Amino acid sequence: MNALKQLFGGSLRQFGMLFVLVALALLFHGLTGGLVITPTNLMNLLNGNSYILVLAIGMVMVIIIGHIDLSVGSVAAFVGIVVAIAMRDWGIPWYVAFVLGLALGAICGAWQGFWVAYMGIPGFIVTLAGYMFFRGANQWVGKSLTVPVPKAFQYLGAGYLPEWGPNTLMNNSTLLLGVLAVAILVWMQVSQRRALAKIGAEVPPMSVMVIRLVLLTVVIGYLTWMFGTGRPGSSFPVPGLILMALVILYSYLTSRTVFGRHIYAVGGNRLAAELSGVNTKRTYFLVMMNMSMLAAFAGMMFVGRSTASGPFDGVGWELDAIAAVFIGGAAVSGGVGTVVGSVIGGLVMAVLNNGLQLMSAGSDATQMIKGLVLLAAVALDVWQKSQNKPSITGFLFPSKKPQPGEATAPITNAA
Repeated sequence: MNALKQLFGGSLRQFGMLFVLVALALLFHGLTGGLVITPTNLMNLLNGNSYILVLAIGMVMVIIIGHIDLSVGSVAAFVGIVVAIAMRDWGIPWYVAFVLGLALGAICGAWQGFWVAYMGIPGFIVTLAGYMFFRGANQWVGKSLTVPVPKAFQYLGAGYLPEWGPNTLMNNSTLLLGVLAVAILVWMQVSQRRALAKIGAEVPPMSVMVIRLVLLTVVIGYLTWMFGTGRPGSSFPVPGLILMALVILYSYLTSRTVFGRHIYAVGGNRLAAELSGVNTKRTYFLVMMNMSMLAAFAGMMFVGRSTASGPFDGVGWELDAIAAVFIGGAAVSGGVGTVVGSVIGGLVMAVLNNGLQLMSAGSDATQMIKGLVLLAAVALDVWQKSQNKPSITGFLFPSKKPQPGEATAPITNAA
């Protein structure tokens, strides 16, 4: 067990949900006769769920500060219809329309953030009002009609990395992306090792780092092959590339910046954060505004994938995003959660939904099973914590109990 902990860089608990994701994919792959882990299905899985995962990135920050946003689907639909009409009727270029959509999302978020941060109204109430207002605004602006978007804008939600260079066994752009991912991984591992040595901390054996790099390189190589050898004209999806960039950006924002520390401080104990000099009102305001900007981004990605904006876009998106965050390990009371955990939680729901569809399960059964999975995940987490036991991932990978006389390390929550 100690060797495995060293291999994965610390406690195995944080990898529990990732292992659940892999196990779920393998299970459905077997039950469907090999239809899940295929290049075409993986591309469809990423394209069809990337906008929900983008919402989960913003939603986890909202839930960490102790609020919830029910308006994200309506904001996404409202921004989508405005952007579609702007390109069709005003003739503006797609990239100007994209900036317009982000600006409109920021305005929607600033409006809701004002009521939450400076007027003290709970986020649940404010965003419930936003849910109704922006849904009505979508239908009023678009007159409940479907508005198509130009082909250039569709690339945002349904495009693939281009082909270039010599004819190889796979898409060269995807191959380059895989090589870059491995290079960045090696650089991060070497930098981490040097940083540990510089401060005099215990450095894992070189063999541990080599084995870890080999295993992760095999995984990256396999995914690169799957996405790079799909049907002709396809490669790694553009929505997946956008999602990867946002995960890296927001993981850094929440874990390595002052603003990120303020988010966790406010969610953990608002009064203590205020006494420590944290501007809690500004934190609430910026988090709510950021959520609506990401909702606008997700809405434009969906419009690009569906080739048009309509009156029923965004319906139920907020529920999927919230479910992804809680399955990914966020605490209902706030103060706990990670961007990566939320994305993994969203992928668990996506694989579950995809696998049931490939098994020809009805939408009724699919919704019931997804609801039970969410309830079980949160209930098990709450029960484990009430019993002074590890959370869900800790249940999957129980650690050795300390013997009498042994020193115990402080317990930290990790998603």
